[in-house]
Amino acid sequence: MLKRTFVTIAAAAGVFLAASPFVVAQDDSTQIPETTLTAPTIGYASVNGLDMYYEIHGTGEPLVLLPCGLGTVDTMFAAILPTLAQTHQVIAIELQGHGHTADIDRPLSYEAMADDVAAMITQLGFENADIMGYSLGGGVALQTAIRHPEVVRKLIIISAVYARNGWYPELLPGMLSLNAQSAREMMGSSVYKTYINVAPRPEDWPVLITKLGELLKQDYDWSEDVAALKMPVLIVVGDADSVRLAHAVEMFGLLGGGKADGESNGLPKSQFAVLPSTLHGGSILNAALLLPVVTPFLEVPMPR
Repeated sequence: MLKRTFVTIAAAAGVFLAASPFVVAQDDSTQIPETTLTAPTIGYASVNGLDMYYEIHGTGEPLVLLPCGLGTVDTMFAAILPTLAQTHQVIAIELQGHGHTADIDRPLSYEAMADDVAAMITQLGFENADIMGYSLGGGVALQTAIRHPEVVRKLIIISAVYARNGWYPELLPGMLSLNAQSAREMMGSSVYKTYINVAPRPEDWPVLITKLGELLKQDYDWSEDVAALKMPVLIVVGDADSVRLAHAVEMFGLLGGGKADGESNGLPKSQFAVLPSTLHGGSILNAALLLPVVTPFLEVPMPR
């Protein structure tokens, strides 16, 4: 039962279970590199009634990283953060109820968490920042750009959808299974142990899982909002992702990509990448595949 719960949740809900042996076998591509980070600046920002945890690494243009559901900074981004911090001031955030950020009496919603991210950027003294989000964090990043475009320079969406039907339909029943019972079934797992080791209130575990379930049950379609985005966007998916590949292509089309006039009018400002032999749960954060796509996108000068 535990194995089925892990596989279903990892695939359908976009939560980080890559460290679990039930989801992804260990291989060299997902291991943390030998390069280690210097001690980051760690703090909490009071935003919208939430004390939101953040870490700041490196110097340069600000780049906000948003983990997926149940993801923390160290479990999510350890393989790519050292390289990114060589050229950017990386602000890695843990969302409402996740990791070191305690939950508050508020449902989980993409919109509310996006408001938190925008408020965090402003409170830390940045006029704007590049934002990269993975899975659930990608949805939050997308809503941040939709609701607060003035604070987003460039946007990177990894393994995320702009409409609920962007997930493979076989995965949707798994989204309905997140509740207090599945939270109990996950106790003893690696992701549960990570949570209780850092959470300010470990007893909130079933609350977090239930709120994730309620969020993932909701239907949505942000296609009109995506089409209205003005900043450059990079879409990244795996060729064996939980996101329908056709949906990711459609998102690129909403942003002006995939058109027949490319030869005459030049490249679109947004980009699209499919990583080979890559799953949704963890392996898409393979530094050897992801960084060669992300880094050039971040280095391209902003269009005038």
